[in-house]
Amino acid sequence: MNRPVRMALACVLFGASLANAAATDNYPSKPVTIVVPQAPGGTNDIVGRIIGAALSQSTGQQFIVDNRPGAGGNIGSQYAARSNPDGYTVLLTISSTQAINPALYKRIPFDPVKDFEPVALVASVPNVLVANPAFPANNMKELIALAKSKPNEYRFGSAGNGSLNHLLGEMLNNMAGISLEHVPYKGVGPALNDLLGNQIPLAFASLPSVISHIKAGKLKALGVSSAKRSSAAPDIPAIAETIPNYNGDLWVALYAVHGTPKDVLTKLTNAVDKVLDDKSVQEKLRAQGADLPRATPQQLSGMLKTDMEKWAKIVKTSGATVD
Repeated sequence: MNRPVRMALACVLFGASLANAAATDNYPSKPVTIVVPQAPGGTNDIVGRIIGAALSQSTGQQFIVDNRPGAGGNIGSQYAARSNPDGYTVLLTISSTQAINPALYKRIPFDPVKDFEPVALVASVPNVLVANPAFPANNMKELIALAKSKPNEYRFGSAGNGSLNHLLGEMLNNMAGISLEHVPYKGVGPALNDLLGNQIPLAFASLPSVISHIKAGKLKALGVSSAKRSSAAPDIPAIAETIPNYNGDLWVALYAVHGTPKDVLTKLTNAVDKVLDDKSVQEKLRAQGADLPRATPQQLSGMLKTDMEKWAKIVKTSGATVD
């Protein structure tokens, strides 16, 4: 390669470097798509719209929620994983998709670790074990004693085979030494309908989906799945108060596509941290039954690894699988 050609090539590369630096410095300079791999109206969608609106106001650029549901979150996650790693398509997902699906599905079209960069932990939403008011047990100790006195007598409903609700019940069986029978439904709604109608006595469901029924006295709460009581419902004991180390929150986190420039990742993390410091945003999230633990991207990465290992063992014990 002669000297003029080398110089020309160097100029092109230098110009490209400057253009990339400028694009990073000005981030975000155009609308950002937040892929939510669940349907509208769910916990993740609600959280996404609260955070998206706050980010839009804070940064001066639109953060637009794009719902891509299906296959337990796999479809939307695959779409996000294959997007350009420029920070303009990000993934707001839940722990069940990132941490449970790899063990639950025989094949998933994305790698939850290798395909994404952790940006921020946004919220944590506990599940709650609820009972029909006619059920004789009023707390976890009474439930465990009752279940031990009549093995395989009592059933619990969930949103489906392999769902977080299901696996929380299996974890309860294992850790408490009881044998509640699992009844899978096609979503939490049908399970709650049967619970309210006393067709089943128990169910695990996200706190936001049942908090109004609990307040109205239509259901009674036996315990939340978080390690500690939820700030959204501090009167409901944590199951861990009766069964030490029981813990199974649904967390919501923001990820960028693997290969996104580090400067963009830092700006995204800082932008999310800023809106989560806003008291009005905190109030909106807590009104949805969400707790607001904070974690660095590195801590979020560790959380995912820990949860993947934990749920893989529970999935294996339960025998749950989805093709």
